[in-house]
Amino acid sequence: MADPELIEALREANAVQYGEFELSHGGTSDYYVDKYLFETDPRCLSLIAAAFAERIDEPKLAGVALGAVPLVAVTSVETDLPYVIARKRQKEYGTGNLIEGKLDEGEEVVVIEDIATTGQSAADAVEALREAGAHVERVIVVVDREEGADELLADHGVELEALVTASDLLDR
Repeated sequence: MADPELIEALREANAVQYGEFELSHGGTSDYYVDKYLFETDPRCLSLIAAAFAERIDEPKLAGVALGAVPLVAVTSVETDLPYVIARKRQKEYGTGNLIEGKLDEGEEVVVIEDIATTGQSAADAVEALREAGAHVERVIVVVDREEGADELLADHGVELEALVTASDLLDR
């Protein structure tokens, strides 16, 4: 059961909008969850960090760039656990790392993500972390749009856990 206080905070931040929206994977939807509105709202960030902290057993966090960086940062502060950032693609300059931050071979990592639709960005992050030597079995998201992310991640041997589902948010 999703936390009613978190659902209320997401709604009060106007993070749930209705209309016709194109999604990052190319599909369309009659609603949109605006991560920038909840990721820039202190009350939402505080509630999200506390909810993530309650669910984390792993010793290291990973955030998917760019959207999950504020979430993994506040969760790191809340839990006193270190984190890394999984980039979507390597930079053409500097270190060129796909994983930013200190990650040791064999470390257990939980991936934090903002919104899961198809789950592809989280799956890509999991694979990048595994290639870097991490052991990843879980992805925790703020909102699961319930559009196949859990199945895709299961195909990668990863469990998806959501603080809130689209059904929770859209249940008026």
